[in-house]
Amino acid sequence: MVVSYKQVQKTYPKQLGEQAKTALKGISFHLAQGETLGLIGPNGAGKSTTIRLLLDFIRPDQGEILLFGKPPGNPAQRRRIGYLPEVPSFPPNLTCMDVMRFAGDSCHMDRASMRASAEKWLTRLGLWEARNRLLRGFSKGMKQRASFAMALLHDPELLILDEPMSGLDPIGRAEIVDLIRELKAEGRSVLFCSHLLNDVERLVDRVLVLHEGEALFHGSVDELMTTSGQSMEEAFLNLVKGGA
Repeated sequence: MVVSYKQVQKTYPKQLGEQAKTALKGISFHLAQGETLGLIGPNGAGKSTTIRLLLDFIRPDQGEILLFGKPPGNPAQRRRIGYLPEVPSFPPNLTCMDVMRFAGDSCHMDRASMRASAEKWLTRLGLWEARNRLLRGFSKGMKQRASFAMALLHDPELLILDEPMSGLDPIGRAEIVDLIRELKAEGRSVLFCSHLLNDVERLVDRVLVLHEGEALFHGSVDELMTTSGQSMEEAFLNLVKGGA
């Protein structure tokens, strides 16, 4: 199993002027090799917390998280992940190739392998001709594609994609959908978080629906639509309204 969550709970402590918040309430799910799992839910459902826990940015209060059969705190485990954050953040005075080199060094890639992989993915994502331009001149969509190239640079086994279509025009969205399908066909595992339910329906094998920290549904898209509505959007809305 690539990812396993067993009764995971996470509460953020009380802050000044705010109450303590339980972001996850004992959720359990799994992601197998070569599977694509869609993580969906309204704002505040616990999606970001789920991803941050898997990346070991934060730790659970209860429950067990396994990444490739081991706790996610092991640096060697994390090098098997490619992560696309919802909002790319790059130093504006660096070029696209500068951040590719940084990503390659972080994953202990030699320069020849890094250069070959950067050329492959920047070409695939339409950025090779812009590789030596400063990132401060990149559009939002270009930054999103550059971030995707960084996530793929070291040939990861697991991709964690947080809103991968953010900032992209319809043509860019279609290209990313095609790319995710190609990666899935290669046998990579994908954890895919998006508010665009049409994209989720087209891409995933199973969905995990979160609402207020609870898992309302974990299964195939067909099962979700059969039990909760006629379309993906209707099924999602009916499920969330019923769990409210």
